Amino acid sequence: MRLLLVLLLIPPAPSAAERPGLLAPDTLRVEVGSPAVSGRTFIPHAARVRVRIGDGEGDGRLTAEWTKELILGDSAGRPVMRWVTRGTQFAPGTPPVTWELSQTSDAETLAPRAISSHSSTGAAMRLTIEGRRVRGTRQAAGRAPVQRVDLTLTQAGFIATASDLVPLAAGLREGVVMIAPRWGPSLPDSELRIFSVLGRATIAVEGAPIEAWKVEERRHRDRALLATWYLITESPYMVYGEILLPDGRIQRMTAVAIPPGGR
Repeated sequence: MRLLLVLLLIPPAPSAAERPGLLAPDTLRVEVGSPAVSGRTFIPHAARVRVRIGDGEGDGRLTAEWTKELILGDSAGRPVMRWVTRGTQFAPGTPPVTWELSQTSDAETLAPRAISSHSSTGAAMRLTIEGRRVRGTRQAAGRAPVQRVDLTLTQAGFIATASDLVPLAAGLREGVVMIAPRWGPSLPDSELRIFSVLGRATIAVEGAPIEAWKVEERRHRDRALLATWYLITESPYMVYGEILLPDGRIQRMTAVAIPPGGR
């Protein structure tokens, strides 16, 4: 009887939904090299992306426009995917800045292999990535001296500027949550992101309604919402995105498929 009374006085454990900061039961921890990721999801294609800052899709000032193309190949016997992006940045009162970015990843695992870029400002970068090791050179705009890059990340990360590829490569289904590391040249180290697939939604993309998967991207350490992506399983894969800027404004991205090599 005394044991029964003790058990009755112990409050029941809170559910996962009642415990702040805990993730849904259907959670995937996706590391670079994980078999849960399949780059075979993506086929060669090209897309045009437009970026605006404003209240709604199609509103606001055009801040950038670029084309991106996926090219498949091989390197040292391994299949690789090479994303080539050519764009123009617009800012009030200054001439447009043109740039080109090339990102190479393992075609099966999405493991980063190389990043290179150059722009009309004179800025340039060439990096090779082997697991957690990043080496290469970097040069700021103008006549800045070339700097050597040699760093070891805490954890290998997927390419930060293509983080929306990870949920697609891991498989989209309503309710699934994915935790994945990402890294880019602007980051001192890799960091974890949480991708939550909320379900299907219809979004207007340059005047046309498109049904897509709605995915939220949050920072792992504080659960802050960073971006919302609308993804489809064919070209151009990411059709719409909203990125929360540090000043509270929203950067909106639209993407439409174009012929390979087109602009």
